[in-house]
Formats: sequence, structure tokens, C-alpha cells
Amino acid sequence: MTSVRSDIYTRVTDRILADLEKGVRPWLQPWNATHAAGPITRPLRASGQPYKGVNVLMLWTSAMTQHFASPIWMTFKQAKELNANIRKGSKGSPVVYSDRITRTETTDDGEEQERDIYFMKEYHVFNVEQIDGLPPHFYAVAESQLDPALRNDAAERFFANTGADIRHGGNQAFYAPGADYVQMPPFAAFRDAESYASTLAHEMTHWTKHPSRLDRDFGRTKFGDEGYAREELVAEIGAAFLCCDLGITPEPRDDHAAYLDHWLKVLKEDKRAIFQAAAHAQRAVDFLHGLQPEIPTPGIREGGQP
Repeated sequence: MTSVRSDIYTRVTDRILADLEKGVRPWLQPWNATHAAGPITRPLRASGQPYKGVNVLMLWTSAMTQHFASPIWMTFKQAKELNANIRKGSKGSPVVYSDRITRTETTDDGEEQERDIYFMKEYHVFNVEQIDGLPPHFYAVAESQLDPALRNDAAERFFANTGADIRHGGNQAFYAPGADYVQMPPFAAFRDAESYASTLAHEMTHWTKHPSRLDRDFGRTKFGDEGYAREELVAEIGAAFLCCDLGITPEPRDDHAAYLDHWLKVLKEDKRAIFQAAAHAQRAVDFLHGLQPEIPTPGIREGGQP
């Protein structure tokens, strides 16, 4: 089981390393889909449920490598259940999930206790562009997207709903953990509203690390060390996830290109690092979503009764 687990970590990490060594960050790929799901989206299951964590990076990479516009993926079995056929010669894309087994072990005192052992399992999915005979909605062409002004207003409300202390001024964007605030340059300093929102998404991912929130600490002691690089990797991936959720194009930041060598070093030394970074990024984004007000379901009164 250990060798299988290691193989999954190694295969995924090596694939992402190959992109990074070319100067390409897989979480910042341009996404110009013409599919109805939208121009920027997380990979979706056949049910429409978004993938999460490292699977997002894996399927983004597969889609870009094979030039798929559709974000929808399904297993061979799911395609068969829809009376569809995988095209001959099509290669599936790997995704992973966490599983566990429970073992009974004997302690030094002679007592038996159960211990859960978690491990990764891998399976393969196919993009709908590799499948013939699916219902028409799987191939739908994009309709007109949300008006940019409305989309940017929605993003602004999203960040305001978090209650974070977001200050404006100066020429740098950063999160100050001691005083617990996010500093942003004036809005006018950005090329457009999307650039502003993308930068703020990055800093808001950092904001979630505070001890009163997710208490995320990689042991940073100085600028540019391993702990710093790991946190920046989480913020980069978290911002990409969040931008997709908000319908915003993630923007590569010039000041973060300097981290590339540090990320390469971390990933080469620790094959689990990208899995951990993606998991932390997903938790950060989920936390920010959790701060949004709930939208009442029409027709349901308080207490859950129609």
C-alpha cells in the first residue's frame, strides 16, 4: 500500500513540477472555454458538482494539455450508463480521493486499540469532449455571461461579507498578521476590477491563516524560507480557486515570480507538498464562503416548513 501511495504522490507532483520548470503555473492557465459552464470554472463532475483540492489542479492541467474547452468530466461507467461511448484511443485523466482502513494494534501494555490509516486512491475520468453520444446539454455552447459590472459588484460584496479589515493606500498588497489587516493599493492603481479582485483574493487567502480562523502555520522564520514559500503556494492556489468561484480571471503577479525556485525546491523535497497546499487552499476558500450570508430558499418559512 505504501508503494502505491508514494506512486500517486510522485506522479502528480512530477507532472506539476514539469509545468513549473517551464515557468507555467498550472493554477493560472488561461481558460477560454466556450462551454455553457462559463469561461472560467472549476472542473465539474457529471452531476455538476465541482472538484476540489488537488484534483482541480490535475484536471486543469489535463484540460490545457489536451485543449479541452469543456470543464465536465466523467468515468467510463458514467458514460456507459448514459449510453455514450469513449472515443477510441482516448486517454483518461487521473484524479484521487482519500480513503482509510482501520487496523487493530496491540499497545506496549498489551491492550488492543483501533487506528485509522488514511491513504490516497486513484481513478480516471474522461472529458466530455472525448465522449460521443451524451445528452445535448453536456455539449452546450456558452450563453452570454454575467455582465462584468454585476460580477465585480458580487466579488466586492463577497469580500466585504468576510468582515476583514481591508485598508487601501501605498503601492503594495500584503496581509499583516500581527495587526490582522489586509493592505491593498488604491483601486485606481490596478489595470481593471478583475486585477484588483484577483490580488485581493490572494491576500484574503493569507488572511484565513490567522490563529482565530484556520490557524495555519508552516513555521516561517524569515522572508523566502520554506515556510514562507509554502504559505505563498497556498495563497496562489487559493486565489485561483476563489477567482473561479467568483467568475474572475486569476492574474499572475510579477512579485510572485520570485517564489518559483522556492516552490520547485519544496515540491522536489516533499512529494506531498502540493497535495497539502491544495488542501489548505481549499479549506481557506471554504472558510471564506462560510462567512457569506445564507440565501433563504423561496417558499420555505423559518423552521424548515413550506
